[in-house]
Amino acid sequence: MFSRLLKRAIPAATSEPLRQIGAIPYRIVEGQPVFLLVTSRRTGRWIFPKGAVVDGLTPAESAAQEALEEAGVEGVVWSEPVGSYETVKMLGIQRRRVIVEAFPLEVTTQHEDWQEKAQRRRHWAIWSETRRLLSEPGLVDVTKILLEKLRLDAQNAATTLNSR
Repeated sequence: MFSRLLKRAIPAATSEPLRQIGAIPYRIVEGQPVFLLVTSRRTGRWIFPKGAVVDGLTPAESAAQEALEEAGVEGVVWSEPVGSYETVKMLGIQRRRVIVEAFPLEVTTQHEDWQEKAQRRRHWAIWSETRRLLSEPGLVDVTKILLEKLRLDAQNAATTLNSR
């Protein structure tokens, strides 16, 4: 199932895209994953924090930095992306393809004040609402991959506890 979703998340390339990283901030609440969405600055659409890799930081560290700047959260970022998705970015009047590697970030701290607070809203959502609010199919697919991995990890943890 993961491979089918991942294939759908990235269409075939037709020109050299920009490369970015993104964070998918999440928490486990009462056994269920919830996701922290933020609004984009330009259109107000619900997205996850994303941006360029910061010089001197790994892609995972850069994703964590974006989550801090755009959503005001810190936590444990996965060292590997859960997947990638393609989006379009407007640069002036030009549309540019962007491929974003998505790094899950388990939120441990949420700040009330953060760098882009005046420019963005943030919202915690369960999966059904997250799926509805995200407008990019590739981003929905990557988030679903994360959701399935988190559910599988929870099942494996429960099985391990029950077998002791």
